[in-house]
Amino acid sequence: MKRIAAVLLLVLCSAAQGAADDPLDGPKRIFHDDLLDNLAGKWSLTREIRGKTQQNTVEAEWLLNHQFLRIHMKDVATPPAYEAMIFIGYDNASERYVAHWIDIYGGRTSETLGYGKRNGNSIAFNFEYPDGPFHNTFAWDPSNKQWICRMENKDAAGNWKPFATDTLRRDSQ
Repeated sequence: MKRIAAVLLLVLCSAAQGAADDPLDGPKRIFHDDLLDNLAGKWSLTREIRGKTQQNTVEAEWLLNHQFLRIHMKDVATPPAYEAMIFIGYDNASERYVAHWIDIYGGRTSETLGYGKRNGNSIAFNFEYPDGPFHNTFAWDPSNKQWICRMENKDAAGNWKPFATDTLRRDSQ
């Protein structure tokens, strides 16, 4: 009976050690996402913002052991009027996407991280910026092979208002 108990204890300890060696997140848990794979590559972006149209270039690639998709967005003007790098990853423990949005506005607006949930072919991110909450929904349109990103922010009265809409089409170059 003592031998059976000892063997059972050894098996339980081995299983516990195996679980500890396989964490939910980390370098051995490569982030593969069939939706975001559609965003990797070069794109032309048209932004409709406050009644104006702006053009940007976008390059997206998997980095850091395939843990993050880096999106490099840049205005086509010289020098660029806007530039951003967005790093999208996944937090397996919380079962949600994360987005680090870093742009020309500096550390104050970059101090906050966005969290997102997938619903079919879209991921809705929520950001809590110092000047109020902000939504950005990335939606893949497989029939047209393009992305539509709808952004909205909350006004002083607490109503959600459209901020901008981005349309990404594959770069023909």
